[in-house]
Amino acid sequence: MTSAQLLTDAFDRIQETVRQAVDGLTPDQLALRPDAEANSIAWLVWHLTRVQDDHVADAAGTGQVWTSGGWADRFALPLDPSETGYGHDPKQVAAVRVGSADLLTGYHDAVHDRTVEYVGTLTDKDLERVVDAAWDPPVTLAVRLVSVISDDLQHAGQASYVRGLIERA
Repeated sequence: MTSAQLLTDAFDRIQETVRQAVDGLTPDQLALRPDAEANSIAWLVWHLTRVQDDHVADAAGTGQVWTSGGWADRFALPLDPSETGYGHDPKQVAAVRVGSADLLTGYHDAVHDRTVEYVGTLTDKDLERVVDAAWDPPVTLAVRLVSVISDDLQHAGQASYVRGLIERA
C-alpha cells in the first residue's frame, strides 16, 4: 500500500462515519444540541468538512469547494464564508442550521472527492514538503493531513454520539 492509498483509506473512513451520523435525520435533529454549550451534528459535520476543505485546498494550492462549488450560497449561513468554525462560541454553533442531511453530505462528498483526488497524486517525497513554517518544528504536508484526519475522525465520532442520544430519546 502506498502512502497515497493509506491517506485515501483514512479519508474514506471519515466519509463513511459522517454518512452514518447524518443520514435520515431531520433538520431539527441535525440542529439538536445536548445542552446549551454542546455542538450539534450539523455544526460538527459542517466544521469538520470546512477544516478539511480549507486545509486541503491550501496544501493543493486550489480554491475551496465551499466557495468555488457554491456550497456557501446553498448553506446560506449567517457567517463569513471564510469561517471554518474554529473558535466558535455557542451562539455561532447554534447559527449553523441546515435544510437537510443531504446538504451536509453533499458538501462533505464534494470535499471528499477533491481530497482523495489530491492525495491520490502524492508521493512520499511530496509529504515532506513544509506547508506551514510558522510552527517549530515546521508543519509538513504529512503532518497537516494526519492532523486533519485526526480532527475529522474525532468530530465525526462526536456526531455519531449525538445521533445515538437522538435515537435513544
